[in-house]
Amino acid sequence: MSAHDGHRERLRKRFLEEGLDSFQPHEVLELFLFYCLPRGDTNLLGHELIDQFGSLSQVLQAPAEELQKVKGIGSNAAVFLTLIGQLERYYETHKPKEIILNTINECGKFLEKRFRNRRNETVMLLCLDAKCRLICCKEVGEGSVNSAAVPIRRIVQMALGVNATSVILAHNHPSGVATPSQEDIQTTRRLALALDAVEVILVDHIIVADYDFVSLRQSGLYHPEEYRLNL
Repeated sequence: MSAHDGHRERLRKRFLEEGLDSFQPHEVLELFLFYCLPRGDTNLLGHELIDQFGSLSQVLQAPAEELQKVKGIGSNAAVFLTLIGQLERYYETHKPKEIILNTINECGKFLEKRFRNRRNETVMLLCLDAKCRLICCKEVGEGSVNSAAVPIRRIVQMALGVNATSVILAHNHPSGVATPSQEDIQTTRRLALALDAVEVILVDHIIVADYDFVSLRQSGLYHPEEYRLNL
């Protein structure tokens, strides 16, 4: 292994442990250039690019033909740096919109669309962060026309896996009647206890039927405060 190879490995390791926040602008460029220049001193190139264009942002906004005027920057490296510069704009334009679910009505409307035209009972889990932003909506089980088991252990693992602060359980009634069954109520209570043990809040259990939905919490059939949950 050459001295350059050892330096590259150290810089990669530093990035993995610390992220980019502690990097100087020329070091960011140095790291980027590893992936299109397998050999050579990219540290020197990073300095030269900053000196030539004035800042990291100016380097990443520069046309490819201008970047190639720097000795050591070929067409592949120039295109790569230009691509990085445009990636942020592309991401900001195309990233999913933030979804806030902080009312029962918003949750119900969101879930109606997910359950539409499903012929079998399906169980879904909404995982939320501390600000009620949706982290994910996951299908956790599917049953027959009349029933679907709720996998409590799997739900707990899912909630922990995405670092959710709270979750909302939901399932549909293909019969078209959203009235909770006694089994729905008991399942909600068992899940609330299991989640409370790992400090995740079960906010509600919502049942959807066609364009209607029923909240067990709003109906007085589920009281989160009974499970020592900090709401």
